[in-house]
Amino acid sequence: MVGEITGGDAPLGCIPAHASIYLHIPFCEQFCDYCDFYSVIAASSTDARFERYIDALLADAAEQVHTLALNRIISVYIGGGTPSLLGAARLSRLVSGIASLGAAPIAEITVEVNPQSLNHIFLELCAKSGISRISVGVQTFHEPSRQAVHRAGSSTQVREGLQLCSEFFPSSFSVDLMSGLPFQTEKTLAADIETVLFYKPAHISLYALTLEEGNRLESIVPDQDSAAALFILGRDMLENAGYEQYEVSNFALAGKRSLHNIRYWRMENWIGCGSGASGTIIDDGTGTGLRLTYKADVDAYLQDRHGSYTKEELDRTTLIKETVLMGFRYADGPDLALFKLRFGIELEECIPRTLARWQANMATVSRYGNHPPAKVHALSPEGLLFLNTFLHDAFDEIDRMSKV
Repeated sequence: MVGEITGGDAPLGCIPAHASIYLHIPFCEQFCDYCDFYSVIAASSTDARFERYIDALLADAAEQVHTLALNRIISVYIGGGTPSLLGAARLSRLVSGIASLGAAPIAEITVEVNPQSLNHIFLELCAKSGISRISVGVQTFHEPSRQAVHRAGSSTQVREGLQLCSEFFPSSFSVDLMSGLPFQTEKTLAADIETVLFYKPAHISLYALTLEEGNRLESIVPDQDSAAALFILGRDMLENAGYEQYEVSNFALAGKRSLHNIRYWRMENWIGCGSGASGTIIDDGTGTGLRLTYKADVDAYLQDRHGSYTKEELDRTTLIKETVLMGFRYADGPDLALFKLRFGIELEECIPRTLARWQANMATVSRYGNHPPAKVHALSPEGLLFLNTFLHDAFDEIDRMSKV
């Protein structure tokens, strides 16, 4: 597969010697109605596909690391699906195999878990295997909301799982919450946040529920204005509790941001392994890149992974747009030095009218106390609420400039 990594007719040239890795585990015990990530039902922890799938992931990662001549893996994120369904022994084998591919220790290894699948043995083995960060999918404790979206497990099991995480990963676990769920009110969301804060996670993600048109939940979720008010309530509660909003949906205690996700928002290189996974490699010398995306089909990946991906070449304009898209989700904005290196143009030269139009909603100096203060172009907390409108303006301007 990766032997075909090319940009145009020539191999990508200025590829850095390091990248992150995303490993997709597409197995779930049941489907949640809001989720649009690729997954399949696994009947039990003894599913015959698990061992074969890990073998395929390790072979895939080794092949990509070798072909790209990577000498360091910065971070690993094991997402899904429900990776904890694999069990601690399989996850340990996966992590050990990935760690052996680099010449230096991996700075951060995250695994997503569902709280009802946690126990002392699982978390102890995770910690011993080198997993440094646990991401717990809570979403809500409110039973009517959980049942409405077919969320597995009970609120009691969620609390028990969080208690275990606070014992085994006391300063390095993250919790996912959602706003705008069916039957959610300001009172129930506030209760969710207060309950989570009791367990003192280092990181909290608060995602606003978005639904595809025609989703059966449309008739029972809060209206648009109410959903916006719920998110703002949650944001303000988290910031008042000492969690900085460092990305649209992500909040962290000081020094506890997700390194892996920051690399996405800064458009740094990552490889993707597994059915439904995607990776992006960028040539800093030309401002172009290549994206490989695996078909969302476990069987195809297991039978012939080399034939189950699509290749997309990213031209300069496309990559500029993606850099703006991802960068302005981040509270510090796009990496200005990297932008200039890749594209040979300052961000201010690329979208001057958009930056001027949005000046009242911009932060031009990092609000997190960098010393000396770092120059940034980033949306303020209130500006982030209108991110899509900002991006529409920026993309229009980029398109006009690309035609000049």
